[in-house]
Amino acid sequence: LASSFGSYLFSWCLSSCADLKAVCLQGFCGSSTVSVPESLLFVSTLDGNLHAVSKRSGTIKWTLKEDPVLQVPTHVSEPAFLPDPNDGSLYSLGGKNNEGLTKLPFTIPELVQASPCRSSDGILYTGKKQDVWYVVDLLTGEKQQTLTSSYAEMLCPSSSLLYLGRTEYTITMYDTKSRELRWNATYSDYAFTLPDDDTKHNMAHFVSNGDDLVVTVDSESGDVQWVQNYNSPVVAIYIWQREGLRKVPHTNVAVETLRYLTFMSGEVGRITQWKYPFPREKKTKDKLMSTLYVGKHSSGLYASPSLVHDGVTVVVSEEESNIVRIGNITFNPRDVLGHGAEGTIVYRGQFDNRPVAVKRILPECFSFADREVQLLRESDEYPNVIRYFCTERDRQFQYIAIELCSSTLQEYVERKDFNRHGLEPVTLLEQTMSGLAHLHSLNIVHRDLKPHNILVSMPNTHGRVKAMISDFGLCKKLAVGRHSFSRKSGVPGTEGWIAPEVLSEDAKHNPTCMVDIFSAGCVFYYVVSEGHHPFGKSLQRQANILLGAYSLEYLDPNRHEDIVARNLIEQMLSMEPKKRPSADRVLKHPFFWSLEKQLQFFQDVSDRIEKEPLDGPIVRQLERGGRVVVKGDWKEHITVPLQTDLRKFRSYKGGSVRDLLRAMRNKKHHYRELPDGVQETLGSIPDEFVSYFTSRFPLLLLHTHLAMRFCAVERPFLPYYHASELVI
Repeated sequence: LASSFGSYLFSWCLSSCADLKAVCLQGFCGSSTVSVPESLLFVSTLDGNLHAVSKRSGTIKWTLKEDPVLQVPTHVSEPAFLPDPNDGSLYSLGGKNNEGLTKLPFTIPELVQASPCRSSDGILYTGKKQDVWYVVDLLTGEKQQTLTSSYAEMLCPSSSLLYLGRTEYTITMYDTKSRELRWNATYSDYAFTLPDDDTKHNMAHFVSNGDDLVVTVDSESGDVQWVQNYNSPVVAIYIWQREGLRKVPHTNVAVETLRYLTFMSGEVGRITQWKYPFPREKKTKDKLMSTLYVGKHSSGLYASPSLVHDGVTVVVSEEESNIVRIGNITFNPRDVLGHGAEGTIVYRGQFDNRPVAVKRILPECFSFADREVQLLRESDEYPNVIRYFCTERDRQFQYIAIELCSSTLQEYVERKDFNRHGLEPVTLLEQTMSGLAHLHSLNIVHRDLKPHNILVSMPNTHGRVKAMISDFGLCKKLAVGRHSFSRKSGVPGTEGWIAPEVLSEDAKHNPTCMVDIFSAGCVFYYVVSEGHHPFGKSLQRQANILLGAYSLEYLDPNRHEDIVARNLIEQMLSMEPKKRPSADRVLKHPFFWSLEKQLQFFQDVSDRIEKEPLDGPIVRQLERGGRVVVKGDWKEHITVPLQTDLRKFRSYKGGSVRDLLRAMRNKKHHYRELPDGVQETLGSIPDEFVSYFTSRFPLLLLHTHLAMRFCAVERPFLPYYHASELVI
């Protein structure tokens, strides 16, 4: 790492993420920058020490002493809680049914994030998160300064400094039934990120539970490189990479197992024979089992997953893996798919041997969850609405098992390497709108439509995927006969995607399902523009929405597909809800027409107006503004072979839209009889044929569709128009 600090002493703090704070190493006041030697490892131990050690030998260069990683009550009463110092996970012991050790589906940091909250059995949770920076001399490890949110003193030493971020999470449980403090704990963790994918850390670290021993081996050869005892259980090991600490994995094993692997076995764990003055043991079977080690430290009891080999005495626990079972739902708390509002976490899990997504919901959101389940049950038979499977509860949370999807619309749009499995953007938007139309037909208003809540399914047996609407937490079921909902309960939705009438104080009427159409209009532009928002950058979006100030600059005004898209999106983004099209009407828009349907429409229009008088209302409407559509004289904009062929049979007016449609119809009808040169210039029917004309006359389809609304009630034109578009 080599970078210039410049004059902005604390710019690192402003640019860092909330929980993964960057760790900076800089020179000050004109002094040259210094790189952290690649030979260093940083070893964090349970007693609160951070050792900077030699990667080659494991010897300690210096030590930063802080409060222990865990601070929990020394007196334990059942049901007890045992934290894992490696990541803040929690295990419970005992209870009403004398359960054994059971892993809970949350960590201390997650509880702090979700607090204040209340469980269904009357436990109140309060949490506190405190960040601190330690300014450490790189060479000696001496602490130069402590920086917190309320105190930071400017320093300008000549030596180079190491900035280490540490977060302290404190959780307190209060029992409302006994009116007593139930349990409290503090867990601390250094700020880190994971190594880059291409990082080559050719070392494997084995840590014993019980005697504080660390054995480091070459991960390729298995040769032991060094053994050290750091006088306290190791909870994390880091390397330095570019901008800061990167956490590398370590394996927790029993004392006997580490000795066995190191001195007796040349096969298991990539550890070879190594001569060391430890007593040899009789060789046992090379099988490792997952167990849970319970240890006692000055800071209290703790639990940590650990590997043992056959022959080691263990106390069997019900929790032999990380899998949590709640009724018919199982999931791994480490396999997090995403986070939602109000502390909701989504895990990958299983229901009835089927892969599912499991939403874990906090007690204060149970009423919203019950409503979400009710709406899911009512609407999930539709292919473009997320499928619901079951609901379970425990003493802490409610769990909803829903269909597991591969990704969100945001990933579909923004990830360059995303495998779309043939799902084209227009088809995805059509499926999304189809799902929304289904909800609206059930009088359900989604109220939080955005890219994150539109999911792409897992591939089916044919390898195809589809779009589905998810997250019904803010949905509103309108009562029979009602078409709007009150704003008294707050503002539903996500900032930047909320319709103006929901936020506007001047709105004369309550919001309706048209709020979803507005949000969908933003989503449509986001997709067709490949990631842009019609109302600008995130900080200005909601203000621009209230002003009606949008920009569709990424739509080409001279491209047929973009012209059609602009027409639809502008209707959907109308400031007046009544001017927005319904979901069913959106689905009828030419934006979704296939090239085959476009060609059929042009043919039906030409057939319909063939016998119409030139001064009749339909022809007049079609020719109104037609000069712009045909670019003055359409015959001047077609290729020479087609020009030549058209002159053979009849006279066409170059300034007439009707004659352009007539020429298209005639060439389509007599396509097989056309000379090879004309067929080649027009391309195959229907796709290339239609594109030949719409690429040259990009306004033609939209102009013709608007003009022919006079005929929308006629049978041939019913597939092209919604009932609300009928002109009487």
